[in-house]
Amino acid sequence: MATWAAVVSALLAAACNALSVVLQRRAARTVPVSARLRLGLIADLLHRAVWLVGMLMVLPAACLQALALSFGALSVVQPLFVMELPLALLLGRMLLGGLPRRVSRRGWAGVALLVVGLGTALAAAAPGAGRDHAALGSWVPALVVCAAVMAVSVGAGLRRGAGSVRAALFGAGTAVAYALTAALLKDATHAWKQGGAGGFFTAWQSYGFVVAGMVALFLMENAMQSGPLTASQPVLTLGDALVSLSLGVTLFDERVRAGWWLVPEALGCGLVLWGAVLLSQVSLARDLAVGEVGERLPRGGRSRRRG
Repeated sequence: MATWAAVVSALLAAACNALSVVLQRRAARTVPVSARLRLGLIADLLHRAVWLVGMLMVLPAACLQALALSFGALSVVQPLFVMELPLALLLGRMLLGGLPRRVSRRGWAGVALLVVGLGTALAAAAPGAGRDHAALGSWVPALVVCAAVMAVSVGAGLRRGAGSVRAALFGAGTAVAYALTAALLKDATHAWKQGGAGGFFTAWQSYGFVVAGMVALFLMENAMQSGPLTASQPVLTLGDALVSLSLGVTLFDERVRAGWWLVPEALGCGLVLWGAVLLSQVSLARDLAVGEVGERLPRGGRSRRRG
């Protein structure tokens, strides 16, 4: 029962996140592309009402994610968020004007690959619940490694011009930040269960997941501004799931099957990656994302859109 509750809560959280992404990406299209990592990007977006509404959807998504993590293992809950992209495409098609009214065969094939790949990987791994709380001694190396990976990814991205490589590198940093946010949120929910609101607000993890979430949001917005969705989304989709799985095993002692089970697990991951690539190529996904690099230049520049 707890596992099913975790799965349902995670899928509902993914749906809320999908709607948030749809609205945020629509707003991001109205902001000029920058040649550098923009600290003022969020300030620009604050003037867009659609972005603010999208941000409000983060609140129920966070609550549902916390509920899912309180019921199930991190290595079960977080990989389910790969469904966010197909849900974003479907919600964008139904709710937003000015978008293509149908999803192509390529899009439906991507959805099928994501679902089959996710099911295959989770069935093969058979993640088992571990602890609800990680000791500080386990958190310190995890935080250091995650921070180092994010710094290296962003630093490498800053050395590249706007385009696919930069978007992919920023997407990798975003994936680590999202996985770290989920792990901190899981520990914070344990503090709530143990000590109520007082325990929650006095736990460092509660403030840690807020900081990590803000970093993830900042990196995601810049990834969308830096290059095509086809570069950033597959890295973000698969990276979030894999890093979450690693954190679940190392921090919370969650168990996954190894040995020959690694073969179907790898196959499932490959199908997820293939599906994410296909979905990021459909026209509806591109309309939900920032335009291709070269379509818009920094403020004051001229468009290079080709007819």
